[in-house]
Amino acid sequence: MNWEAIYWLIAMLVFLFAEGITVTLVSIWFAIGALTAIVTALLGGPLWLQVLLFLVVSILLLASLRGIVRKYINPRLIHTNVDSVVGSIGIVTVPVNNVAALGQVRISGMDWSARSTTGMPLPEGVQVRVDRIEGVKVFVSLAEESAVK
Repeated sequence: MNWEAIYWLIAMLVFLFAEGITVTLVSIWFAIGALTAIVTALLGGPLWLQVLLFLVVSILLLASLRGIVRKYINPRLIHTNVDSVVGSIGIVTVPVNNVAALGQVRISGMDWSARSTTGMPLPEGVQVRVDRIEGVKVFVSLAEESAVK
């Protein structure tokens, strides 16, 4: 029985478990290094060669592949259509009144239920800026262009 291969197998399982818990793409490379050491041990390689191959393979994979793999696993977030509405300018089509739970705004040709961010009523026809979205309602405030008129 090859005890060195069993020890490397245990080490590999520990690295895989650590990667499963942390998902940082660090331990996975050491698990692959341990797999290399297992193969070396099963082929009868001396312990110093097993350790050397474990270190070399682990460090090379970590240094060369971690950034590339991370780019594909954690891609940049892409804003959806709803996210792009925040900051947009719209026109009040139904007067916005938070107390009466009324209000509608047209933004880029789409009508949204609206509430005032400040709580102040907004009359029909004024320009508003979308501050945030909660569910299907936009929360708006008076746009600068309308505020000067």
